[in-house]
Amino acid sequence: MTSGIDLSAQAARFPQTEIVTVTPASGPESIESYYDEYLAIPGILEAIKLSDDDIDAFVIACWGDPGLEAARELTRKPVVGIAEASMYLANMVAARWGVVTTGHRVRTMIEETIHKTGFAHRCVSIRTTGLAVTETETAREATLLALEEEGRLAIAQDHAEALCLGCAGMSGLDQALEAKLGVPVIDAVAAAVKLAESLAWLGKTTSKAMTYQTPDAKRFKGYPEHMQS
Repeated sequence: MTSGIDLSAQAARFPQTEIVTVTPASGPESIESYYDEYLAIPGILEAIKLSDDDIDAFVIACWGDPGLEAARELTRKPVVGIAEASMYLANMVAARWGVVTTGHRVRTMIEETIHKTGFAHRCVSIRTTGLAVTETETAREATLLALEEEGRLAIAQDHAEALCLGCAGMSGLDQALEAKLGVPVIDAVAAAVKLAESLAWLGKTTSKAMTYQTPDAKRFKGYPEHMQS
């Protein structure tokens, strides 16, 4: 899956941008539940802490944006979640938009991500395909067909005017789906890459005025020295 994410990120970048795509050292193979998400976050934060000196901006490539706020506490560099980025772009090209995603159980997680980002009033459709996250990489044709089916329902029944692909594993399917559906389809990984590049190019950093201040110094039991604040 990291390889597929890298392909989409590399395709979207400016020529002068160098992208380093990594899999956290710890965490689940995919995120499809709250348990998965919470166990993924320490590995995400560790990857950021270990590479902060060498990186200009970070992208968290999971549509739930796991650990996004904590990541912003750890670094002054911009941190962009792919869910947040795709919604920002959808909001610029359509008055009403939707999200097409994976398993049925993640619907509430998707709703919470949309609400947290502040776009609940603009998102008119959440469609779940029932696909496992790993299937989006291993069964591309089936994934495209499922996305097309749910996308047509989002347009016809919910009156969505654009769609966000609600899983990093769906990256690279946006153009084929857009040709079939006739509405803008947002590749979340590509969207996050472009926003991260823009923030870095503009020289913008994460505000440390209050909310995203560096965590207070304290000991964290069971974590290695490089994870201590």
